[in-house]
Amino acid sequence: MKKITHGLLAVLALSATVLAGPAAAAPATELVQAPAPAPAPVTLPVRTAIERLPVADESRAGYDRDLFRHWIDADRDGCNTRMEVLLAEAVQAPEVGSGCRLTGGRWYSYYDDTYVDGARGLDIDHLVPLAESWDSGASNWDAKRREAYANDLGAEASLIAVTARSNRSKSDQDPSTWWIPAEGASCRYLGEWVATKLRWDLSVDDAELAALNERATGCPNDPISFEKAG
Repeated sequence: MKKITHGLLAVLALSATVLAGPAAAAPATELVQAPAPAPAPVTLPVRTAIERLPVADESRAGYDRDLFRHWIDADRDGCNTRMEVLLAEAVQAPEVGSGCRLTGGRWYSYYDDTYVDGARGLDIDHLVPLAESWDSGASNWDAKRREAYANDLGAEASLIAVTARSNRSKSDQDPSTWWIPAEGASCRYLGEWVATKLRWDLSVDDAELAALNERATGCPNDPISFEKAG
């Protein structure tokens, strides 16, 4: 009996080894890497947000507007970035024809507290101008990131439909030399300027910082929100 038991144990052990062999040799399941989570929005009082801005000297050496490719049709729906902003910000929707041609519609230019009928009287302003972004850090970016900045539809503040006259008055100036004429929107412009700079990790120079702090005295605790650009 003892011999039979030992024999059975030997057979069972051999069977277990044979069965375990293929399983042990099977290739490991390939791990699929989960996509990185989207950046979380940050909300801060405007005064605190200003304190987070990096301070650095500015230089426009080498700047060329053509280094920022725009207006692109990122989603290939026939409407480029300029048209997407106009459609998103219309207070009365225009008719959209072939080639994304807009007819009619009404817009509000908060820079100068003005309503505009028809898109022809509007410019799409980079809230922080392309040249200013270059001065503040974009000179170190690659072409892809500059294109993303120039066509940023991921934050409402980045691109604004405004009257052509207000946009051309502003040109490429920062808050140390130009401010919106509509006094009632001063805190909005302040918050959006600071949020855009923080979104894109852009610096400010001493004169710009002083101007932002001066404007913040009227609304130091107004909240601003932003998400870091990818």
